[in-house]
Amino acid sequence: MTNRKRRKKRRGKPIIAIILVVALIAVGFNLWKNNLGAPANLSNTEVVAVNIPAGSSTATICNILAEQGIVKSATSFKYYIKFSGNDGKLQAGDYQLSPSMSGEEIVKNLLSGKNLTNRFTIPEGYRAEQTAKSLSDHGFGDYDKLLNEIQYGDFNYSFINQLNYDNQGYRLEGVLFPNTYDVYANATEHEIIDKMLAQFNATMTEEYYAQMQAKGLNLRQLLTIASIIEREAKIDSDRPLISSVIYNRLAINMKLQMCSTVQYILGEPKEFLSNKDISIESPYNTYKNSGLPPGPICSPGKASIEAALYPADTNYIYFVVSEKLDGSHNFSADYSKFEKDKAAYKAALKKQ
Repeated sequence: MTNRKRRKKRRGKPIIAIILVVALIAVGFNLWKNNLGAPANLSNTEVVAVNIPAGSSTATICNILAEQGIVKSATSFKYYIKFSGNDGKLQAGDYQLSPSMSGEEIVKNLLSGKNLTNRFTIPEGYRAEQTAKSLSDHGFGDYDKLLNEIQYGDFNYSFINQLNYDNQGYRLEGVLFPNTYDVYANATEHEIIDKMLAQFNATMTEEYYAQMQAKGLNLRQLLTIASIIEREAKIDSDRPLISSVIYNRLAINMKLQMCSTVQYILGEPKEFLSNKDISIESPYNTYKNSGLPPGPICSPGKASIEAALYPADTNYIYFVVSEKLDGSHNFSADYSKFEKDKAAYKAALKKQ
């Protein structure tokens, strides 16, 4: 073998060795990176609600994930994100993550910026039972468990103590605030009800409480008036006028005679109440009892609460559905006008 051939052979060995070393390093790096992204606990499939605030750095996000047990180590996961090329790309939002997820799955979620939540809407004027049924029918909890939370759930809001619950109805009747809500897909019945109570708490401003006190009302009385307005009114412009009728009747100790309170007893709306209906023995029957019923008959919306706080200045003590049949009402201060309005309404119905 010539010297030239020997030199070529010697040069070939270091090159192969370098290639092997580089390959081993690459394999080792990938194994290390994959280990950084291994699930924190493959057998723990519990879903955890994780909030990533806006403006969070990668380090902050990793700390949040580690604190909630989603990843083993904040430092290790930070390196995983960096070496995956996603440093600074993760999005703020509300997520549902599990310790059984791989680093790749977690990062994929956090890159999406999509809040893994479900949405429901509770309309104004729903009773507690209607709210629970609507929620359960749409997959937001169990009906009986929801009612149990409404009646017995432990919630940390000072306004609950102001409701003066007296076993006449559901404890949280009137404060399950009607609105559209986003909740986590695995939200419990307690969390769902709490979300609605939190919205009511946010809606009741200091100004509202001050006006309530100025009118000599407690919260239960205010919500009772607002709930009657909610069930009686069909258009917003009528709400302050209906409110004025309620206050005017209370001022002269005249029975409210509101159909909505009897419908609350019946549990369903009726176009016309029978003599039997208005003769029902119940503290909610405002045809038989003077003053306000024991508590709210539904959860009123903001417009009805404001109408209860700021009634129109009128001398009206009667109202009836308008002959226009557009949901509006005719209001009057004397009985003869009321009778004429009622006759016009019945005549319009016959023409339909």
